[in-house]
Amino acid sequence: MEMHQVRYFLAVCEAQNFTRAAEACNVAQPSLTKAIKKLEEELGGPLFHRERNHTILTELGRRVKPHIDLMADASVAAKQDAAGFFNDETVKIRLGVMTTIAPTRMIGFLSRLRSEIHGLEMELREAPGKALIKAMADGELDVALMAMPVLPDSLHAMALYPERYMIAFPTGHAFQRQNAVNISELKGLEYLQRVHCEFVEHYEEMGDAKPLGVNVRYSSEREDWVQAMIVAGLGCSIMPEHLPMLDGIGTRPLREPKVSRTVSLVTVAGRRHSPAVAGMIRVAKRYPWPGEG
Repeated sequence: MEMHQVRYFLAVCEAQNFTRAAEACNVAQPSLTKAIKKLEEELGGPLFHRERNHTILTELGRRVKPHIDLMADASVAAKQDAAGFFNDETVKIRLGVMTTIAPTRMIGFLSRLRSEIHGLEMELREAPGKALIKAMADGELDVALMAMPVLPDSLHAMALYPERYMIAFPTGHAFQRQNAVNISELKGLEYLQRVHCEFVEHYEEMGDAKPLGVNVRYSSEREDWVQAMIVAGLGCSIMPEHLPMLDGIGTRPLREPKVSRTVSLVTVAGRRHSPAVAGMIRVAKRYPWPGEG
């Protein structure tokens, strides 16, 4: 098995189309098809089913893909380590993180990056989602952690983990006796507004969104202030399930409807990745992200 076959195989998996895969690899389609055919002969059977313009993995293809992924990762890692050996320079990543993403869910990932990427130096910028989108477009960031309901076509999102929206309340609140809270129950609630919260966008994206009817008493751009005010009993607030970090905050999932978001690693579509960013993507694919709930 040769590395160009590995690259072509993974490109077809990504594009689900031989023509688009050939374009992504900057190679003629007959050459890509010939390489895949040779790989199939080596592995003993067909790796893809073609269904009109759609191409999917066969049972054999699904079985061997994890091994081919590891080969590609090992190749990237070897090149990265070799570059670090000869250059002995730090590698930098300019990382944007949406303000509403819990740092507790990212610290382990950042530690893993430090241990696997030689000489890593990271510049971290925290900002609302829309500001991060602009910074990515302007070339001010290499990669970002975001959970927006919709991203422009110029960006590519790799899903990391799902996250429900919860109602957060002080200890002793009536919601504490419930397993979940219907969105209709928020009407008339004393409410703390998180200025950079994307809940409404996700809620409206589902369709048939109804006004919450809450009584907004305080608004703040700072998540720590909102959480401190919840603990003080000044109101409740909707927030992602992993965001609460202070003792004295209770949470219950929202229902009817349930609203959730997906935290993703976002890069600029078509922009060539630096060795550091490629390494970050490789680590993110293997990292044990939390599941829903």
